[in-house]
Amino acid sequence: GSVNSGKDEDTTTTTAVAEGEAETTAQGEADSDTVDAADKLNVGVLYISTKTDGGWSQGHAEGFATAVESIGADKVQLFEKENVADTDVQATENAVRTMIDEQDCQLIFATSFGYMETLERLSHEYPDVKFEHCSGFMKSENMDNYFGQIEQARYLSGIVAGYKTESNKIGYVAAQPIPEVIRGCNAFTLGVRSVNPEATVSVKFSMTWFDPGKETETAKALLDEGCDVLAMHQDTPSTLKAAEDAGKFAIGYDLSAADVVPDAYLTAPLWDWSSYYEHKMNAVMDGTWAVEESWGGMKEGLVALDDLTEHVPEEAVAKVEELEPQIAEEGNAFVFAGPLKDQDGNEVCPAGKSLSREEQMEMNYFVEGVLGQIPSN
Repeated sequence: GSVNSGKDEDTTTTTAVAEGEAETTAQGEADSDTVDAADKLNVGVLYISTKTDGGWSQGHAEGFATAVESIGADKVQLFEKENVADTDVQATENAVRTMIDEQDCQLIFATSFGYMETLERLSHEYPDVKFEHCSGFMKSENMDNYFGQIEQARYLSGIVAGYKTESNKIGYVAAQPIPEVIRGCNAFTLGVRSVNPEATVSVKFSMTWFDPGKETETAKALLDEGCDVLAMHQDTPSTLKAAEDAGKFAIGYDLSAADVVPDAYLTAPLWDWSSYYEHKMNAVMDGTWAVEESWGGMKEGLVALDDLTEHVPEEAVAKVEELEPQIAEEGNAFVFAGPLKDQDGNEVCPAGKSLSREEQMEMNYFVEGVLGQIPSN
């Protein structure tokens, strides 16, 4: 069976203080300043794995918790559903319908790529509900998509790997063959080769976002090929543990893993979703919600590079400190500045130009320096 088929498959956790509401009711209606339960914004959240996966979903869950804390638990109530496979259309639809029809959610966040088409379809059926989809590109009058320029931090983490590798073989454990993952690997590789043109980045796809077993297996295959630094685009720290077990080094993703793999951890590209979530919750409450297709970066505080550990060479620390402000200012235009060639040597971006947002969103090729093919399915 897959890792996802756990007994907690159908747990919907509700973050709210029921006692507080009960007390208010007991006091009668005298407290006019307490928000009536009906005035509360009910927010539904779909996660592909658990809120404690040590990576992607946990990063989102922490963002939601911070947003609710900031706005006030008396004003917002979360209805969170874990382990909703984004490949399972029926499970996705059932979860969303339950949130709207039974839990009266007025705002739905779906935090994995595969939820996109189901969410878009349901958005037309529920025109009074606002829908937010992370990492996709579809939208409607009441459905927005949001993501960020994590490639800025991926490029900087590539610089770290480029200085750290001794074999000049770096491994990359990739999830699914979609533009987001390809873009991240390319940004990382461009960072690597900006400081170490001899190094190559070998990519292997696990074909899953969340499967610790498959992630470990894919990481081990790269270590067996002689890679001495691993990077990853996966939902759990399994890749990092495989590197540490082999006495090698690794770069994480989503959350800091300094405490998880202290002997192997170099740094990680990180997300901080809290300010975006707070902004969109407030917007629904004050009637200003709109489709924004948000795509912030380091400058906006949406993405960051984790602190560099003691395992990072001094020249890498200096280079990251030198470039971080410039990349934060210029954004992905810096990361994907020409001249760029694909792995077959074809020019994909001329000198003096940068890839547009559209070109980045549709990226379906690896850049020069990447070893490995994009699976057709």
